[in-house]
Formats: sequence, C-alpha cells, structure tokens
Amino acid sequence: QVQLVESGGGLVQPGGSLRLSCAASGLIFSTYAMSWYRQAPGKERELVASIANSGGSINYVDSMKGRFTIYRDNAKNTVYLQMNSLKPEDTAVYYCNAKKRAFGKEYEAWGQGTQVTVSS
Repeated sequence: QVQLVESGGGLVQPGGSLRLSCAASGLIFSTYAMSWYRQAPGKERELVASIANSGGSINYVDSMKGRFTIYRDNAKNTVYLQMNSLKPEDTAVYYCNAKKRAFGKEYEAWGQGTQVTVSS
C-alpha cells in the first residue's frame, strides 16, 4: 500500500521559513518523480515544484523561484520543500505527489496534505 505522509506545516509569520517533509512508503521511491502542490481556500490545486526521480531535473513555478527549494533523499524515501520568505499568499494546504510512467501505465499517489498558514 502506497503512503505519502506530509509533515512540517504550521503557522509562521510573514518572512519566516518552514520545511515540509513527505515520507513515502510502499513504493520504489527512487523510480518516482516527486512534486509539491498546494491548494488555497477557494482556489484550484496548483503545482509548486517538482523533482525527477534521480534529483537531476528540478522545476519551479515562477512565483516560487528563489524562495522555495525542493530536494529529495532517496536513501530516506523522503522529499522536502524548504520555503523561505513566506508570504500570506503562500497560505494553503500543501500536498506531496508521486508519479511515474512505466510500461504504458501511469502510477500516481497523493499525500493527505499539511496546512501552511502565513500570518502575523
């Protein structure tokens, strides 16, 4: 059974930092591309950042570039999102996503989400 468990969310003041973690189990972690998405109240879920299975290719949504860093530790089956210079508009539920395509099939899993609130 595939499980993605996010942690590290919470309440932080504007300008502060948080590091989110997503621990994966039940899958061969090193074969999956990993992504972070977020969903703010009343808005659609949006991609934040993604990292290839080897860590060699990383992509960020433009508004997060320079503030957020995605990285992974395949030995620990964990992907991280370091968030700096947080703004109130970063308030959202942050979700971890695992995806791969093999033999013509797509495999995908989602975590349950972790709440990030940026407020003074």
